[in-house]
Amino acid sequence: MDFFKYIHAVGTGPKGNRDLSFEESKDMMEQILKQTIPSEQAAAFLLGWRLKPETTLEFRGAIDACDSFVKKTTVKNSLELGYPFDGKAKNPYIFPLVAKVLQDSGLNLVLIGDDLTPAKGGITVKDICSKVQLSPNAHYFDRKDFFKEISDLRELRMKLGLRTGFNTIEKLPHVANSEYAITGVFHKPYVKKYVEIFSERYKRFALIQGNEGTPELFSKGRLWISQDSEVEEIIIDPAHFGINYTKSWEDISLEDSLEQLNKPSSEYIKLAKLNASVYLFVTENAKSIDEAWQKLN
Repeated sequence: MDFFKYIHAVGTGPKGNRDLSFEESKDMMEQILKQTIPSEQAAAFLLGWRLKPETTLEFRGAIDACDSFVKKTTVKNSLELGYPFDGKAKNPYIFPLVAKVLQDSGLNLVLIGDDLTPAKGGITVKDICSKVQLSPNAHYFDRKDFFKEISDLRELRMKLGLRTGFNTIEKLPHVANSEYAITGVFHKPYVKKYVEIFSERYKRFALIQGNEGTPELFSKGRLWISQDSEVEEIIIDPAHFGINYTKSWEDISLEDSLEQLNKPSSEYIKLAKLNASVYLFVTENAKSIDEAWQKLN
């Protein structure tokens, strides 16, 4: 279909804009991924789409298109971790320690990485996975290998320098056919949208007010569990588990992040155990976070 139709739908202003259908969104995304249109047209659409803004149905159509490109490798008993591709700028990652804590549980963690995309400019999952020896239950998938088409759009996205619909779409590609998934969310209003977009792809889907939009809990926050059309909200406070970790508000270097992973403080190890407890609960390996915490301690 003529791509100008999609640009017109999102780029003519509040009175002229309209939402795309599921099939239109799927066709739009296929054309962008195949790069059968000029990059200027793709950029124009992505900016207009963001400002319109995107709808749940549009996201679902776009993700359906993405699914046809993803080369999948099944990892049984796995939890897919949906990290943003613009990285973490203020705090270190904790997933390598969480994976170590979970080694004896039988739970596998699925991690997806790629080179940096806009707009945060932080340290990426790929940066960490290329420098750290992961435990056997941590399975890293490089997007250049399983979804080259979206990875090849990085140059275009870097030139734009802004968040686009891709920042939402790309977080959970379902590359390992995981039954469970968890991703980070900044604000509660986004919970409903993420549940509508992703929950049907998993047996049990979770969202957490994670550190810098990641599925890593560093301070008091909320966890939402979506299963069988119901959403349960749980408040998690590290202080309840005797954890007194202090988040950083300053930019962190890759070297500093690796240092905290290689020589973790006692509080950081306890924080890793708390995150591991959350993951055991999300994947139905424990009836509660407290029960999982007791198992791990």
